[in-house]
Amino acid sequence: MQIFGVDIGGSGIKGAPVDLDKGDLAQERYKVLTPQPSTPDAVAYGVKEVVDHFGWTGPVGVTFPGVVTDGTTIRSAANVDKSWVDTDARVLLGDRLGGLPVTVVNDADAAGVAEMNFGAAKGRRGTVILLTFGTGIGSAVFVDGVLVPNTELGHLELHGHEAEKRASSKAREDHELTWEHWAHRVQKYLAHVEMLFSPELFVIGGGVSRKSEKFLHHIEGIKAEIVPAQLQNNAGIVGAAMRAATGM
Repeated sequence: MQIFGVDIGGSGIKGAPVDLDKGDLAQERYKVLTPQPSTPDAVAYGVKEVVDHFGWTGPVGVTFPGVVTDGTTIRSAANVDKSWVDTDARVLLGDRLGGLPVTVVNDADAAGVAEMNFGAAKGRRGTVILLTFGTGIGSAVFVDGVLVPNTELGHLELHGHEAEKRASSKAREDHELTWEHWAHRVQKYLAHVEMLFSPELFVIGGGVSRKSEKFLHHIEGIKAEIVPAQLQNNAGIVGAAMRAATGM
């Protein structure tokens, strides 16, 4: 069974058909840059470009980098245009895609569900936290396999700053940090999250998961096991498709 997944990020919009039996992309993903300003209409056209690239005519699951309630309404928009707040994304995207059935889910929640079912956290019990490091920091918290939705732990305050402003992948690039220096910032962030939630496992996702050998060995003093996401930066696409197919 195949369902289309789209992952909306602060810098790019990417998508592909997903093989739900394998938990992997059925075709190579297609990506466009997130428009600036990233208004709802502009982003919706970007999603349409990605979906149209494959000639897709079935259900579509879409992730969004913010709080999503009831699978439709956007309640926060930290790394995209603020005009997204209170937008019914399912209606907007469905209209732009010519009436295709659309399901919307928080981006990190989608990535976490994919990793719990097909990736680094498969079969794990207890408290598992996936953190995606990209334009911001997304989070997905699971307790015995059950998702606690919309946790948004990237906005925790850390040493007087919003955590994602200090420890996101974008922060590493903007401040021209070495991988070791950035890892020390991530370590402080993980220690703070660990103090609050005492997880058994951290899964590190987002684009940096492809480069885990550059920074994971610099992170010390964390009691929880730390592993890179197995689905890497495709986890959001897979999770979006799962959400569209099953209601997660």
